[in-house]
Amino acid sequence: MGTNTTVASVFRPLLTAALGTIPPPVRFEFWDGSSLTPRAGDTVGAVVVRSPDALAHMVWAPGELGLVRAYVSGELDFSGDIFTVLRSLQSGAPRDARLGADAAVKALGAAARVGALRRRPGPPEQEAHQRGRLHSKRRDSEAISHHYDVGNEFYELVLGESLTYSCARFVSPGDDGRSGPDASMPLADAQAAKHDLICRKLGLDRGPGMRLLDVGCGWGSMAIHAATHYGARVVGITISAAQADLARKRVAAAGVGDQVEIRLQDYRDMAGERFDAVSSIGMFEHVGAERAGQYFDTLFALLGPGGRLLNHAISSPGGSRISGRSFIGRYVFPDGELLDAGVTAQLMQRAGFELRDVEALREHYALTLRAWVKNLQDDWSRAVDLVGVGRARVWLLYMAGSALGFEDGGIGIHQVLGVVPEASGEAGMPASRRAWM
Repeated sequence: MGTNTTVASVFRPLLTAALGTIPPPVRFEFWDGSSLTPRAGDTVGAVVVRSPDALAHMVWAPGELGLVRAYVSGELDFSGDIFTVLRSLQSGAPRDARLGADAAVKALGAAARVGALRRRPGPPEQEAHQRGRLHSKRRDSEAISHHYDVGNEFYELVLGESLTYSCARFVSPGDDGRSGPDASMPLADAQAAKHDLICRKLGLDRGPGMRLLDVGCGWGSMAIHAATHYGARVVGITISAAQADLARKRVAAAGVGDQVEIRLQDYRDMAGERFDAVSSIGMFEHVGAERAGQYFDTLFALLGPGGRLLNHAISSPGGSRISGRSFIGRYVFPDGELLDAGVTAQLMQRAGFELRDVEALREHYALTLRAWVKNLQDDWSRAVDLVGVGRARVWLLYMAGSALGFEDGGIGIHQVLGVVPEASGEAGMPASRRAWM
């Protein structure tokens, strides 16, 4: 590269092609001190390219995977408010912006000129590399372990005192919900409100002693709430050893050890038992489209007439299998799949459930994720001490990006309530939703 040539000048044409505009929506800063600056007065933040290795990651793994490898390894970073920077990049890039063959050749030439092709950097150690048949028990166990067995202390830091890893419900007591989610509500209260809503939808308020199965029980928060507030007898199952260990300790500390049993068990091994209700909260995303019908068949067989299932899961219009070359698929939720809410409802009906209620909560998940990001950023040094800077960066990007996805409607979340029909046609349901509010 010539003495008067800067990295910014070399990559200006490529950013124009990728983003569809120059000046860019945010500041781009390069390791040689050069930069590309947005319009005057636009100071939302910056994309910081720290070394030629950032570009090497992108050359050797074109597309999202290369960008994420550069970010996780620390060769590429963001300054300023991460939500604003990501949103600006998203809004600044046209949907049809693509690097054609000619631009790709120029990109390689530009990378060579700034020394980005001198070596091929390896992928960060935080990448998942599961083996075996998709959604086999062994492979699902590996995928779950990759995401959940990173350390209970880290999850306590991120999730807060409720230790609940699913969408909260930001509706204060007595609020009719007409004004939208109550963003001022503390996260722990919002998680308790979500658990309480599910308990009431499942009919646990009809009296103590009802038997609940909590599939994918996490660290036991739903089980503890149902036992403490409704006198339910709960079996919680998970295939994460770390979760099961802490969940048992939390159950004992809550004084409900005689009501709650936590098992290290796959849902496919559940048979010959009978429950009054089943909660599936943040579990269905790991099941996969191919096995979704079997999932609901299995849960239906565990319920008697009048038994209820509440499936609380992230959804995607038209459905979406998370690619193994995407950020989420390689670093966060290996083998994850999001179903269309309509398909989920259809599969529940095919299994034999009568559909009784569908509720969307995507605005609530955006608030939940923003609260988790704040927890992580407020105690960043400790998070890095617990899991390392690479994994902390993974969780920051994943949660911030997901919050934006829920805010713009790219992804959703739905609670779908199904009931096993009684021979008489009675379902024991309240006359309206007001009983749950």
